Amino acid sequence: MRWTQTLIPTLKEAPSDAEITSHKLLLRAGLIRKLAGGVYTFLPLGLRALRKIEQIIREEMNRAGAIEVLMPALQPKEIWEQSGRAETASAVLFKVKDGSNREWFLSPTAEEVITTLAANEINSYRQLPKNFYQISVKFRDEIRPRFGLMRAKEFIMKDAYSFDTTDDASMVSYRKMYDAYKRIFDRCGVQNFPVEADTGVIGGNYSHEFMVPAATGENDVVFCEACGYAANIEKATSGIPKTAAREIGAPIEKFATPGVVTIEALTKAPSSVPANRQIKTLIYIADSKPVIILIRGDDQLNEAKLAGVVGTPVFRAATAEEIFAALGAHPGSLGAVGVKNISVFADERLRGANDMTTGANEDGFHFKQVSIERDIVVTKWCDLRTVTAGEPCVKCAKPLKLRRAIEVGHVFKLGTKYSEKFNATYLDVDGSRKPCVMGCYGIGVTRTLQAVIEHCNDADGIVWPLSVAPYQVCITPLAVTADSAAMKLAEKIYAELTAQGVEVILDDRDERPGVKFKDADLVGFPIRVSIGEKSLAKGEVEIKPRGGAVAAVKMDEAVARVLALIKG
Repeated sequence: MRWTQTLIPTLKEAPSDAEITSHKLLLRAGLIRKLAGGVYTFLPLGLRALRKIEQIIREEMNRAGAIEVLMPALQPKEIWEQSGRAETASAVLFKVKDGSNREWFLSPTAEEVITTLAANEINSYRQLPKNFYQISVKFRDEIRPRFGLMRAKEFIMKDAYSFDTTDDASMVSYRKMYDAYKRIFDRCGVQNFPVEADTGVIGGNYSHEFMVPAATGENDVVFCEACGYAANIEKATSGIPKTAAREIGAPIEKFATPGVVTIEALTKAPSSVPANRQIKTLIYIADSKPVIILIRGDDQLNEAKLAGVVGTPVFRAATAEEIFAALGAHPGSLGAVGVKNISVFADERLRGANDMTTGANEDGFHFKQVSIERDIVVTKWCDLRTVTAGEPCVKCAKPLKLRRAIEVGHVFKLGTKYSEKFNATYLDVDGSRKPCVMGCYGIGVTRTLQAVIEHCNDADGIVWPLSVAPYQVCITPLAVTADSAAMKLAEKIYAELTAQGVEVILDDRDERPGVKFKDADLVGFPIRVSIGEKSLAKGEVEIKPRGGAVAAVKMDEAVARVLALIKG
């Protein structure tokens, strides 16, 4: 390909709404252009890189035994109502109506569609296992699309769905996908690591996310360098001890705390109660009913963990009016002592805690000498707190660390949640009918493209891994007239490399050398071959790996040197 025959509209400066490095480089290098918030057009170079990532994914999915299909992006509302996600996922669903006023959803994922297919096509254990995948456009109604392709309204995703006879067999499918994901991201040339993860709206009981380290990533990841434990902050636990036990003492006692409405304020009040001896009481509304959340005063609630506890992602913090109606007091004076008609979920760190202080459900008053076991009826004990750096690892007790990362892939073990709702069953060897055991596996293809750029860049631009670079080699003659010695040699090297299967772009623009070099570095071509008069006078060309040093090479050795660099 010749530069003048394609479209590479590089920019000296990034648009003002580009916030992170990768978003800026996607725009500056002429890979994408914004049509509207969260909606982008892929330009020729961006599309080439995207197709390479898709091909790596396709090869590894096929290698793992998955079967490629293509499912509709336009899905009937009824199947989402059947799964229950028409309500639980409502916030992200794009909804459209046809000429008959029938409502449809634009696909954000395809569990409902694939399970409907399996219910109609799979009947016997002899047909299992099966794993179906697709690479297709998805839609999610992001309220605040940002960071370019990281959080967009329209994006490309690879989604796969496995069907097995048993839980053990499902784990075999899960492991195949887990291993395939590792190979995919390794081949894409980015550092990556799997972490334990929350299953979220999709559901299931076992899940891992694949992360690419990035300071601008949207995810906080907890990890242990000593033993390898790693988890998304939404799932992470630690070995931090429970609240120090004290003997159950005198009965609870109410005391006045006028104007004291925060944990910190109570630590400084005349009573001077340290945060770790306070019970923080939070009120949420789940399924239209209030629930009480108890955590220690020096801890923070993890709402993703709370979603798993209350059994629905549709919940919210209660308003001041709802709180007063439920407990008869305003925030700052709340507690669970004596409460019997509202579910109480308490963090495990409070289990067995005595001599604690909490709100008295009367404005301006608190209780002290509270024993959780004696004075509060706990509906369920659970892990609700957010892990912080420095806490002991749950596996080896070494200090935990936190890092930011970009999620590029997610694997779920779904169980029978969808197969039961859609009657996706099979006839077992003993003649009994059983639900298929499912797994689902997603990769954000467009997000992976941006994650590669976020991970692989320097001050001059993108530093593409060879495997996903739009072109592997950029040939840069400094004189481009057809009869110039530089252009003739450029054409010869171009033809020889192309014949060897190398992807080459020939920069035939009549521009200053500095402009060409800057553009080549900005776009990030892995290898640049420069041909100028000074080099030709010595019988040489200059070969420069992206981010490496320039090397003078004899003209007749140039092709061999480039091939050697490509082969590594």
